[in-house]
Amino acid sequence: MHVALSLDELCIDLARYRADVAVLDIEASNLAEVERLHREFPGVSIVCTHRVADEEMWAAALNAGASDMCPAFDTQGIVQSAERNALLTHTAA
Repeated sequence: MHVALSLDELCIDLARYRADVAVLDIEASNLAEVERLHREFPGVSIVCTHRVADEEMWAAALNAGASDMCPAFDTQGIVQSAERNALLTHTAA
């Protein structure tokens, strides 16, 4: 696990560590960043977290390339989503 402080740092770390999953706070990021990650790292599952239940935001993030959305306080759900989506990515490859 690694914490990145910017999108550029995240992109460098995804390439360096050949990560399977990126967990991204959708409220601290924007949809363009999700789209960029999805485009530049198509094999990486993007799990977005949020604090506010907003169905429009969820749908927009999923349409932008996120694999899943989880409440930020649901650590177990985030980990399970990351594991599930990483497994699906490897199975598809």
